[in-house]
Amino acid sequence: MQGVRVGKRVIGADAPVTIGWENVSRVEGGPIRRFVFTWFQPFALFALLAFWYYAPNSIAKPSTAIGIGIGFKALLLGLEWVNPRFASWRLTWKEFTTDLFFVGLGYTILRLVDSYIGSDAVAKLILDHFHWEKLAWFTTLPLLVQAFLIAFMFDFVQYWMHRGMHNWYPLWLTHAPHHYITQLNINKGAVGNPVELFLIGLGVGGFFDFLPRAFLLAGVFGLTIGIYQHINVRFNTPRLWRFLFNTTEHHSLHHSQDYEATRSNYSGTFIFIDRMFGTCVDGEAELLGMEGGRRMSIREQMTFPFTEAWKAMREKLGRPVAAEPVSAVPAE
Repeated sequence: MQGVRVGKRVIGADAPVTIGWENVSRVEGGPIRRFVFTWFQPFALFALLAFWYYAPNSIAKPSTAIGIGIGFKALLLGLEWVNPRFASWRLTWKEFTTDLFFVGLGYTILRLVDSYIGSDAVAKLILDHFHWEKLAWFTTLPLLVQAFLIAFMFDFVQYWMHRGMHNWYPLWLTHAPHHYITQLNINKGAVGNPVELFLIGLGVGGFFDFLPRAFLLAGVFGLTIGIYQHINVRFNTPRLWRFLFNTTEHHSLHHSQDYEATRSNYSGTFIFIDRMFGTCVDGEAELLGMEGGRRMSIREQMTFPFTEAWKAMREKLGRPVAAEPVSAVPAE
């Protein structure tokens, strides 16, 4: 397999991928179908931003956001059945129950941990000891500008955290289980080792709880666009959208079985961050995962960083371990 040269790298030498937007499949059918699956993503983002911009304070609160998020995911789950990107990614009961386990983990244990040692705890500490009048200029900016800046700063931190996970072995061990998923669907963003899910959620976003409306709007940017990354729906993504935002196409390349393709498209929301640092690759991939598409069990995902770290430590001390495939990522 020869692959395609993208900049200084050859993409697709290890597994088949599609490079270039002109080669990505498009939605066929009548004008209504093509219109819906072309403009659904920007329309949904605009509608959610408008809701949170104009909603009264009695409604604009995190509990409302959770409810809307569940409803939005249910709608997208229906679209996955109506117009799947790849038939091989269709949701099975086994995949669905596994995903629900990780979603439940995120809303319970991880949320509790975050309140004590994560972004919530750091935000409380900052709120209690920092003189916010020094940032009064920020609150005078238009609300959507505040929201964009918060979302951008959060995603900028996530970009470097994610990129670090692919280039530093200790962090890679926490992130590797997420790369054993073999399909993208509505809840796959929640699948991974709890240590990685905690680390990837850290950022500056929690520092802005003193701006609740701006923070909720920033969350709309991140969560709405982030949901689209892990979804099995075929869209005719508009040109401007795919230039600015991360898409399922971009993220499928990041999860492909091709090694060089996985070292691209690190941002969570704004793909132009990858474009700024030369790590963006446009295209898509159907074959996902590692070790030829081996699927990890929940138990293995929970223990992988610790068992692999133990093996690496024993090998370094000169104590051989049983030969098993170990997913290591060398430095750039």
